Amino acid sequence: MNPNYYFTQIQYLSPAYEEAVQLRYSVLRKPLKLEFSTQQLEEEYDQFHFGVYDQNHLLWACLIFKIHDSQTLQMRQVAVDEFAQGQGIGTFMVHESEKWAKIMGFEKIILHARDIAKPFYEKLNYLADGPPFVELNIHHYNMFKNL
Repeated sequence: MNPNYYFTQIQYLSPAYEEAVQLRYSVLRKPLKLEFSTQQLEEEYDQFHFGVYDQNHLLWACLIFKIHDSQTLQMRQVAVDEFAQGQGIGTFMVHESEKWAKIMGFEKIILHARDIAKPFYEKLNYLADGPPFVELNIHHYNMFKNL
């Protein structure tokens, strides 16, 4: 574990959740000139939200797990603050989330990786599954990892 950061679950609709939505917006949505709809956020009520904070309790990264089936989680909305990118925070967060998934009894993680994020996931032993596809006007890859 990195002594400078900690990984924790975020409660839906809590102040920490609102902070994570803002981080996701600034990293993932704003560059594409997209907003979150009320419906999109309401649909996250039964998903698992996580964040990585520094020693001052500042949020640097977040992600969501959505249950795909009894053995599989879909990782989504992975965001690392632009000022923290390239420092290992994303890697730390994915590793910690995988540990949590295993403890909870899940056996596989799937995700849609933007083309620029594909090498990041490959370094973490995720495998591409099929040809690229377009989502939100960006090339994505279906990727997975067996835990």
